[in-house]
Parts: sequence; C-alpha cells; structure tokens
Amino acid sequence: MSDDQHPIKRAMNKRKQPLYRKVNTTAHGVHHLYGGDYRDERHSKPQNDAEVRRQGMHGSKQRGLDYTPLFRFLLSRAGANWQEVYSEAVSRLDKSEPIFWMVALRQEDEKEFVRTGEASYFSGMKVDGDGLLQLVNPKIGSGSLVPQCRCCTHTFNGIRFTRIYDPDAALGVSAYRFF
Repeated sequence: MSDDQHPIKRAMNKRKQPLYRKVNTTAHGVHHLYGGDYRDERHSKPQNDAEVRRQGMHGSKQRGLDYTPLFRFLLSRAGANWQEVYSEAVSRLDKSEPIFWMVALRQEDEKEFVRTGEASYFSGMKVDGDGLLQLVNPKIGSGSLVPQCRCCTHTFNGIRFTRIYDPDAALGVSAYRFF
C-alpha cells in the first residue's frame, strides 16, 4: 500500500488548517509584551510552600498568535448561514473570542471596520435577522480609509490603502473614513 493510499495518511490530509498562525516572537526588535507576569507576582504577598507549588508559572496572556486567516475566512463566508460558519470556525480555532472581534451579534456592537493590528483593518461583520453573516457596510473599501501615519503600510482586508497620509486629518484616530 502506497503512502497516499494509507487510511491514516488520508485522514491526516483531510484535516483543515487552523484559522490562526504563530507569529515570529524571537525576531530582533519585535516585542510582544513579554516578561514580568510571574516574576512580579511571585513574591508580592506572603504564601506558604503549598500555595507556591500549586501556582502555575504561565502568564495570563497568550502572545504570538495571528488571526488573519480567521478574518479572511469570515470575509469569504459573507452571505452564508452564521451557525455553519461559526461551527466550522470554532472547530479550527484555539478559542472562540477572536471571532467576535469582527462579528457583531447585536446591532449596538456593529462597527463598519475593525482594527486588528498596528495598521491592519478589516470590514466589520454582523449576523442579520435571517441568520446570515453580512458586512456591516459593504461600500467601505481600501479607498475609503486614510492612514494616520506616513511610516506604516495600512491595509484594509489585506489590500493597501489607496489614499495617502494627510497630516491635517483628525488627530488621535487610528484611521478615518473619507466621504
């Protein structure tokens, strides 16, 4: 039996890829807020040896994960049944929280676009009354937003902003809509 006909190999090949990826956290000059979590907490209050042994040494934050594959997956499923999209996404994630960074279940939580990184933006999504996943505002595109700094490459749904930096624009806002 060849390797491609082996039942275990076929089952492994059918497994879908996770909707997140690890970020290079060891690169020079890239900081992911490491350090201090356990170090600062360990001796902050008197504890007996039994309590110290029960404590974990892991920090409370999980760093170094990029959910761009999830955001692209959700965008590609616009117009699809929310329950089906949600169940597939959850099965391919480490936790369900990042889904709701982009998808609003209630009208008051809807956003036209969401910032997911220093200069990365994605369309906001919602679940409509029929249970379908929809874009909050399908008219917004890479030409609708203006970057707030000259040094970064700002992207919207993975496409570079087409408008240029305007120093006279609203200050203190990560990006703004151009009408």
